[in-house]
Amino acid sequence: MDASIWVTLALTLKVAGWATAINLVLGVAAGWLLARRRFVGREFVDAVLTLPLVLPPTVMGYYLLVVIGKRGWLGHWLQETFDINLIFTWQGAVIAATIVAFPLVLKSARAALESVDPQLEQAARVLGLNEWAVFFRVTVPMAWPGILAGVLLVFARSLGEFGATLMVAGSIPGRTQTLSIAVYEAVQAGQDDTANFLVAITSITCLVVLLAAGRLAPARRVR
Repeated sequence: MDASIWVTLALTLKVAGWATAINLVLGVAAGWLLARRRFVGREFVDAVLTLPLVLPPTVMGYYLLVVIGKRGWLGHWLQETFDINLIFTWQGAVIAATIVAFPLVLKSARAALESVDPQLEQAARVLGLNEWAVFFRVTVPMAWPGILAGVLLVFARSLGEFGATLMVAGSIPGRTQTLSIAVYEAVQAGQDDTANFLVAITSITCLVVLLAAGRLAPARRVR
């Protein structure tokens, strides 16, 4: 099999890994905010953060181009200030995958954090733990199965992200071409063997991840 396939696989895993790590931090933070804080417009914020789950990926790709493209307010500032260009780069692919997959960890994290009994957190405070200690030693360990299930779903979704990634990062072999884009290119070129191999890799990986996430979900509900 062509060595370029393994380069594509390695790039896809790198993009999915970075997107998953970023979403773990942002998703848990946003999930905690929505689960533990009451403020005006909370559900509106939740709806906005969930939009990438229902909007077509191409629409998200367009929004990203408007924001981080060379003419976008953020993209223009990065270019002028730091000479950083995110379009047609693997970093741009990470941003696209992160945003598209974000609602999966947000929903899981929020549900898991809401399932933690606030009285247990209060008991930890009475025993002298500060807020950070309560969060990392009480809240997160109890909510971890649900959070991890969401993280696994994010990883699987990031592996298969296509529309937004193609618009933002393009399809540059060895630089921005991920598995899903490589499948599309192989089908367009009539390379059925390559397409079948890439589809098999993606399908098996996502199936394993989904099975792992499914095993974690009941553990969260049993408490």
